[in-house]
Amino acid sequence: MSEQESYIQSLFADRIGGNRFGKDTTIYKFEKIKRAKRAALDANPGKELFDMGVGEPDEMAFPEAVKTLQLEAAKPENRGYSDNGIEEFKIAAVEYMENVFGVKGLDPSKHVNHTIGAKPGLALTPLIFINPGDVTLMTAPGYPVMGTHTEYIGGESVSLKLEEANNFLPDLKSIDADIKKRAKLLCLNYPNNPTGAKATLDFFKEVVEFAKENEIVVLQDAAYAALVYDNQPLSFLSVPGAMEVGAELHSLSKSYNMTGWRIGFIAGNELVVKGFANVKDNIDSGQFAAIQKAAAYCLRHPEITQEITKKYKRRLSKLVETLQSVGFQASMPGGTFFLYTKAPKGLKGGRTFSSAEDFSQYMITEHLISTVPWDNVGGFVRFSATFAAKGEEDENRIMAEIKNRLSKQTFEF
Repeated sequence: MSEQESYIQSLFADRIGGNRFGKDTTIYKFEKIKRAKRAALDANPGKELFDMGVGEPDEMAFPEAVKTLQLEAAKPENRGYSDNGIEEFKIAAVEYMENVFGVKGLDPSKHVNHTIGAKPGLALTPLIFINPGDVTLMTAPGYPVMGTHTEYIGGESVSLKLEEANNFLPDLKSIDADIKKRAKLLCLNYPNNPTGAKATLDFFKEVVEFAKENEIVVLQDAAYAALVYDNQPLSFLSVPGAMEVGAELHSLSKSYNMTGWRIGFIAGNELVVKGFANVKDNIDSGQFAAIQKAAAYCLRHPEITQEITKKYKRRLSKLVETLQSVGFQASMPGGTFFLYTKAPKGLKGGRTFSSAEDFSQYMITEHLISTVPWDNVGGFVRFSATFAAKGEEDENRIMAEIKNRLSKQTFEF
């Protein structure tokens, strides 16, 4: 340790890099995207950049939710700690699960607990089950939080590839016998970020049997469960036997435009929820009760989500049509507000792309169109329907301009 370097540098835990913490010069893809966007705007003053990589809603929560929050925030009885949640929110969550997903028989006192968003729920779940050496099965590409926290506490995160040939569902039969023996958790996320794929009823039935056979707990991240475009929303808990093997995390961030409000819930197996509440009680003191009451209002008005879904479906349909017109093999997702499509290998008579990230950087630099690249299992880019637009007329203008920019060359796939 140099004279100038603080002793604190040597005390960082190995899980975040030990004494090398903060010294890694690797630039991660989201930081590369930010830098490329800034550089592109500097190099093209006055030209509009279309950010198609945004991973959150582009609009505020509905006025009724905001009004409910305002009213409830002014009530003295809502000022204190809510710990593991207020009864009104839990009852609303039970009603929501039955009304939207057909899941019956949930007891708000046993089968539900609120969360300060789905992300903390994913983060604390390994604390319930994982000991050093235990395995959490994670789908890839995907949201890494549960795997990261598994590794933080000495467990192992094992990736299950999501391949297009298998409709972006994991092949549970391909898992090594030793891995299955050590696995305690299986983390799923359907509809899926980033692929937009929906799980089928048959797949969820297979998951239940897999979990029972291998004594594994299933945690289904259902953050996008209500945002579907082809048929009725599907809950893992609606499958026979699912309540015996796991739970589902729901979020109001995506389905109710409540991203910054940080509110969601876990529902499912009584023991899983009990363990969750025990760990959570030692991490936080609950979300502000007024936010829970505004969320309860929303859960009792699923027509809000239906209105949001109409907008995303309209935008995604236009985006698919636009990308197809310039050669992409794009198609409507089953759910989420994402469109996941193969990245081109290069330009006809011009440059080649070494990866999806290389293509994504090209799109920003040359066309001022930002996307998110995924190179985990093949080269794909993720577009989002949450780009900034002021109504349908503006959406049409943006699509026309994207088509105009991308039509100036021929992509090769």
